[in-house]
Amino acid sequence: MHTGQEDQTATAEPVTARAAEPAISAKGLVKTFGKVRALDGVDLEVAPGTVLGLLGPNGAGKTTAVRVLTTLLEPDSGSARVAGLDVVRDAAKLRERIGLAGQYAAVDENLTGIENLVMVGRLYGMKRSAAKARAEELLERFELDEAAKRPARTYSGGMRRRLDLAAALVAQPPVLFLDEPTTGLDPRSRLTLWATIEALVAEGTTVLLTTQYLDEADRLADRIAVIDHGRVIAEGTADELKDRVGGERLEVRLDDPERAQAAIDALAPMSDEQPTLDGDLVVLTVRRRSGAIVEAVERLTGAGIGVDDLTMRRPTLDDVFMTLTGHAAEAAEEEETTR
Repeated sequence: MHTGQEDQTATAEPVTARAAEPAISAKGLVKTFGKVRALDGVDLEVAPGTVLGLLGPNGAGKTTAVRVLTTLLEPDSGSARVAGLDVVRDAAKLRERIGLAGQYAAVDENLTGIENLVMVGRLYGMKRSAAKARAEELLERFELDEAAKRPARTYSGGMRRRLDLAAALVAQPPVLFLDEPTTGLDPRSRLTLWATIEALVAEGTTVLLTTQYLDEADRLADRIAVIDHGRVIAEGTADELKDRVGGERLEVRLDDPERAQAAIDALAPMSDEQPTLDGDLVVLTVRRRSGAIVEAVERLTGAGIGVDDLTMRRPTLDDVFMTLTGHAAEAAEEEETTR
């Protein structure tokens, strides 16, 4: 017979060990499709109860990585563990512990909202009564209870997306994969879904999120990994990635665009890098923020150059994306739909 103290001692070590293990860990993942190397040695790690935002140009391998980590594809080489299980050896068991919601709502349009969720619960082996109770709980949580008995085909895009996310949560998975979940949603629906994701993470859910919206990653992700040509080329917090691009940026719009070169020459001493011309803006990274605007005005005035507008701003994730991948996120094409 064990004492209470002995029981606590016996369980303390496994709990500590589990807490120390990443919720998602990938090492050297490689996946090819013919001559295309979709994943070329991808390493990822996500701590429990956090959000990893996976960013990159379309076709970079984001969706392929999600498919490998959710057991839908087997890697050609490398290894990955999710929720403590190997994605290849423990695939069947792992599917019971993860949720997946993509950019296209995977709901049966002919079933009602509650019928969709009950069906998912039954597929997970839940008793009908338990599945119904869980469905009602999720419909209320996602503000779909009033539409619970309507066919899903009558739902708006935002409602379908919320229903799809609810379906991914029926089995209360500790790890959730969201593959561009807000693509095509209106701003209000996006904000609603963001709030839902934040609430899930606050409750301890681990999320891997792929997205084309850099403001989405900036708001939701604890850490961000940028993937390009099947490789992770940068990783860190949003602030860390922004710092890689450089410090505060001064943007100057001139009265006379033809004086751009003269303005560049006048402002050059304020930066360690040569100022650049971006459309009708002269842009430079300043060494220090304090007093930079006053100094810029004095230098330009001294050179006889008129200023129409002058703005100081910090690099954004758009700047990071452009610097690391060579083009803006919104310029990309459809995500690797053939993979």
